[in-house]
Amino acid sequence: MSSPLSTHHAPVQAFLAELHARFAGLSRGQVATYIPELAKADPAWFGIAIATVDGQVYEVGDTRQPFTLQSVSKPLVYGLALEDRGRAGVERIVGTEPSGDAFNSISLEPGTGRPRNPMINAGAIAISSLIEGASPAQRSARILDTVSRFAGRPLGIDAAVCESERSTGHRNRAIGHLLRNHGIIADDPEPALQLYFEQCSVLVDCRDLALIAATLANAGVNPVTQQRAVRSEFIDAMLSVMTTCGMYDYSGEWVYRVGLPAKSGVGGGIIAVLPGQLGIGVFSPLLDERGNSARGVQVCEALSHGLGLHFLQPPRPASSSLRARYDLAGVRSKRRRSAAEAQVLNEHGHRTRVYELQGDLHFATVEPVLRDITAAGEALQHAVIDFERVRHVDAAAVRMLERLVDSCAPRGQHLVLTRVRRDLLPGFGHEMNPRHARAASFHPQLDFGLEWCERQLLQRHAAPPASPSLASLAEHRLCAGAGAEDLQHLEALLDTHRFDAGSLILRTGDPAERLFFLVRGEVSVVTAAVTGVSRRLSTLSAGMGFGEAALLSGGVRTADVRADTQVECRTLTAEAFAGLAAARPSLMICLLRNLLQSSAETTQRLTLEVAALSAPRP
Repeated sequence: MSSPLSTHHAPVQAFLAELHARFAGLSRGQVATYIPELAKADPAWFGIAIATVDGQVYEVGDTRQPFTLQSVSKPLVYGLALEDRGRAGVERIVGTEPSGDAFNSISLEPGTGRPRNPMINAGAIAISSLIEGASPAQRSARILDTVSRFAGRPLGIDAAVCESERSTGHRNRAIGHLLRNHGIIADDPEPALQLYFEQCSVLVDCRDLALIAATLANAGVNPVTQQRAVRSEFIDAMLSVMTTCGMYDYSGEWVYRVGLPAKSGVGGGIIAVLPGQLGIGVFSPLLDERGNSARGVQVCEALSHGLGLHFLQPPRPASSSLRARYDLAGVRSKRRRSAAEAQVLNEHGHRTRVYELQGDLHFATVEPVLRDITAAGEALQHAVIDFERVRHVDAAAVRMLERLVDSCAPRGQHLVLTRVRRDLLPGFGHEMNPRHARAASFHPQLDFGLEWCERQLLQRHAAPPASPSLASLAEHRLCAGAGAEDLQHLEALLDTHRFDAGSLILRTGDPAERLFFLVRGEVSVVTAAVTGVSRRLSTLSAGMGFGEAALLSGGVRTADVRADTQVECRTLTAEAFAGLAAARPSLMICLLRNLLQSSAETTQRLTLEVAALSAPRP
């Protein structure tokens, strides 16, 4: 049972106690019986814990009752494998697609034999085979050390559970031999199976679960011990597969209802992660029909709704003037970036923070925003304040904004003001130190203000600039993975078109009949807004493509495409593309795969943007 917290923490503690009381009587489900040792669990055991990224732990119920980690170990060992083998090495062995099947399903990709993802048993067994070490004992010790660093204390293996797993793990053993048959496991699968049984048998408690989740939320560093459990560069991969696959065939509904990366285990544990903020651990051995803790699922949904934790929920205004706040790590400008540029913005986008304001600004309403910017200190390089929904700014607020610029300049910060009507800030700058004038700038559109900030971050962190042209079609994103013969065949099908800067390449209403491979220059996709002013949907550079609707649905163009510079495109007609099904199916598959990847990136970007921009008005 957890120790009582001080009165200072009473609200959170009281909320957890309320949830515990609400769900303690839930008797639906049953303990796992296919592993005999797990059948000994008391159905009444029930604990809830929350750990923040600054090390505060709240807990209620049976949070110190030991149980085995089971499948909650999978993302942690996956992270260790990524460190040992790198992303490419792991992805050759295990995919990242949701299977939509139960945890013990034999879900392998047709042809390759790769397990669909590392969260199902097949994927986890394959991942175990990737752990490096001179001997089985050394590999087991490395896994135990990694999990211990996540939990923040030395952990051990429950020998009885491990033996029970080994002696009854006939389905997992069959999966192991099937993986060997496909060449996923190169040698005798028994060592990998034993390692998998051992990782599932690591003893933890509910408090450990919360700290494991908080370590994931804290970029791989345990918030209590400050020990790194896994390199931060792999956290996104771990959380991604937890989001899409962590709750097995319940993962989609979990994201809809709870909206947190999570992982469950048949021992009764669930971890859930709110990146950058906190981790949740719930323990209750009663399992639902999918193998997830029945109480755990209910508690996590209640926590998400009660505390507003859904990762796609728009941030709530801190005051009546703050409509939304987000940073460039999640919401970008409409300029599409190269992989190298995107990586820099992923790593350093938090150094640009956007504040969308609304209503009337006066001292009381603007002060919380200024305080937030000031408190960020030198960690914040750019503060973007958007005025589109601001109706009025009084003189006191103008003076406060001027003082903000004066305080930002010595710290190397820059204030970016976007969509400011001329009547909103009369006299702005009159009371500002003239030497600090360059610490503030105005941009007519938020999108262009974000792009300006991106450019500054990329220059500051020495990101390699995108190439203005491609040397060959093989360098194009849409051709990634294509073989030499396929590329030669594609070259014969493509037409070449050149456009002067400022000219329209495509017009709204034109027939959608060609896919464009941009090989030199830049283009912008624009559409007319309700006001009649053109709105940029995206800006593309060499190596990107547009007009993919021609291959998918035909019809007519729904936006204009304008050449921003001298442009050269190669084009593929829809008719020629359709002919690839018979002439070059491998090329068609390659193009479709790359188009799908591009579409997925766009969807992800738009989803993040909706999450940031859809905060409800007061």
